[in-house]
Amino acid sequence: MLAFDLASRWHGFWRGDIGVWILDRGVRIALLLIGGLLAARFINWAAQRVTRRIDAEYQESDQLVRSESAKHRQAVASVISWLAVALLFVMVAVQITDILAIPIGSLVAPAAVIGAALGFGAQRLVQDLLSGFFIITEKQYGFGDLVALTVSGIALPAEGTVEDVTLRVTKLRSSEGEMFTIPNGQIVKTVNLSKDWARAVIDIPVPTSADLNAVNDVLHEVASNAIDDPQLKDLLLDPPQLMGVESIELDTVNLRMVARTLPGKQFEVGRRMRVLVVRALRVAGIVAPGELAPPVVAAIPHPARAAEHEPKGERAETDA
Repeated sequence: MLAFDLASRWHGFWRGDIGVWILDRGVRIALLLIGGLLAARFINWAAQRVTRRIDAEYQESDQLVRSESAKHRQAVASVISWLAVALLFVMVAVQITDILAIPIGSLVAPAAVIGAALGFGAQRLVQDLLSGFFIITEKQYGFGDLVALTVSGIALPAEGTVEDVTLRVTKLRSSEGEMFTIPNGQIVKTVNLSKDWARAVIDIPVPTSADLNAVNDVLHEVASNAIDDPQLKDLLLDPPQLMGVESIELDTVNLRMVARTLPGKQFEVGRRMRVLVVRALRVAGIVAPGELAPPVVAAIPHPARAAEHEPKGERAETDA
């Protein structure tokens, strides 16, 4: 009898208070959460569509490199989507507290304590967000840029192509396919290797015994003909220039040639220019350092056969 009474009371309580709470508030909270998740997915989808559209414009055009405005637009789209999702979840949280009738005034003191604790513990996060904000607004680099980032606590810089930029982190893809995720607050120095234009630097060692006037004539001819090379004419902004003697060593003289190229194409241009320089120097008969003539090896006959080639008079004297 007691069990039946408890069951009936629980059933009445369920049908009364909890049932009303679920129908009145629980459904609204569930709808807010579902709507927030759907809106977040829509924001991410819209940002990805904008990014794909910018990338498609570059792929369909005849441009060899992305423009600075396109790279900046892709980075801004990523940041805006991240901020929109964060603001959306804050609004959903405020709406849920309003539905639950939680007084905001009673949360001021706990929020102050939690804020102070987060202020000490999340200094690195705030630093990352501020650094990311200045990276985007100052257009230090964007999507697709080739950069070298000096990170605090690491001796060697992180080099690679920027694949994603947010307010908190920067993601780089190295030439070996590795993905670097670097917090923006730890970036000490930024070197953008593909900003507006780049420069290919070619150092050419020649022997000190070579005629430098003849070498300069050969290199000037290579520089003037490089703008007509099929592999270089679309990458060079102007004809390469010979800067002259860069350094003098014990047995070599280093000459330097520079060329302005499209952003990020300096390495490709440098490799092709070295091929043209080596070919021209070989044709001109100028041997690079270390390229010596093959040594002459004298043939030593076998002792058994050596006697057959000795003069008879010398052999007779030896026998005697």
